[in-house]
Amino acid sequence: MTECCICTEVFTDPRVLPCIHTFCLKCLLNYGNDKQPGNSMACPLCRKEFTIPDDGLAGTQKNFFMEKLLHVRKLSAGQKADEKMPDALRQVVVEDTGKVTNFQMITKDVLQRLETEKNDVIKHLAGIEDEINTAADKLIAAIQRDRVKLLSQVRSIKLKRAKQLETVKQEVEQHMTALESFVKDSETLLSSGTTCDMTRSANSLHDRADELMKFDVIGHVDSSLPPVNVTFTSSTLLDDDDRNLVGTITEEGQLSRHFSCRRYENWSANICSAGIFYIYSSIRKLQVIISK
Repeated sequence: MTECCICTEVFTDPRVLPCIHTFCLKCLLNYGNDKQPGNSMACPLCRKEFTIPDDGLAGTQKNFFMEKLLHVRKLSAGQKADEKMPDALRQVVVEDTGKVTNFQMITKDVLQRLETEKNDVIKHLAGIEDEINTAADKLIAAIQRDRVKLLSQVRSIKLKRAKQLETVKQEVEQHMTALESFVKDSETLLSSGTTCDMTRSANSLHDRADELMKFDVIGHVDSSLPPVNVTFTSSTLLDDDDRNLVGTITEEGQLSRHFSCRRYENWSANICSAGIFYIYSSIRKLQVIISK
């Protein structure tokens, strides 16, 4: 009751926090050496946060009850000092103290190793996150490049076909103009032409009609514009719900549920780059199939 849970020694200048937990002032100063007045700090025992006073941790409330209790313990210890402890009991206390001290050192080493392990894992996994982002960015860039190529190919086909259609359309329009001119001349001759005009123009109109009828409009269009079927075959990569398009994470070794002083080995994570190359090569198979 009179011992600090941080240094495990008898309280020195005990200070009580708002959560009613008491610690040595020097222990609080060491624990919060990176804190400034006004900052929030968690209780070393219950983790409940409190605000550091304006004059720092030295301004935390003194535990006057604990100071009185320590004074009483000091007086009681002075009285017991006069009593001689049996040698057998003394030896037991010495041995137990040695054992606990040794185990305390081992536990301290384990805590340090666990802290190091935590920092190593965080650093290693941060690198894995960077690898994932890099792989995903490369994949996105590859897909974007292929999309641009496909769209460019479609635009090229569209422009080529539109140009062909426009050319054939102009040819048919020219033939349509010739037909309309012939009909107009024929109707004029029939409606207002004299016998002399009829005799003079009939043969020439007949020759023009024969020439116009030689032009096979449908055949010309069909031969100038062969059928074109443009289709798009999408990638099948997204059909497999179990496949991760970026890669996979592999974790070897499991953190033991039981306490162990051994360093956890075989902890690794890696990106399966083969998945990236497979995806990239498959995207290259995206194509526009043109059949004529």
